[in-house]
This record gives sequence, structure tokens and C-alpha cells, in this order.
Amino acid sequence: MKNNEPMGYWIAIGCGVGTAIGVATHNIAVGVAVGAGFGVAMGASRSKKKKVDSDNNDEQKKD
Repeated sequence: MKNNEPMGYWIAIGCGVGTAIGVATHNIAVGVAVGAGFGVAMGASRSKKKKVDSDNNDEQKKD
């Protein structure tokens, strides 16, 4: 199965959003760190959800 949304995609989005928030609050370092953490969390949760959905589809096809 091809992974269309790699974790790096979410990390980049998180860093971008974090940088924007950091610029607005005059604390870029914290914004980037929080954004990267958010990106890792989103990427991990999305990949885990896709794996569970894929496993469920495989079980339904066997029945």
C-alpha cells in the first residue's frame, strides 16, 4: 500500500504554522518546536489510522 501522506509532510505543515504563531508572539523558537511536535503527532496518528483502516478492509475481503 502506498503512503500518500508521509510524516515529513505533516512536520513541514506544523513547522510552518508554528513559525507563523512564533512570529505573531515574538517567540519563533518556541513556535517552531511546538509546530514540529504537532506535526509529528498528526503524522503518527494519521499513519496509525490508515493502518487500522487497511487491516479492517483486508479482514472484510477475506470474509
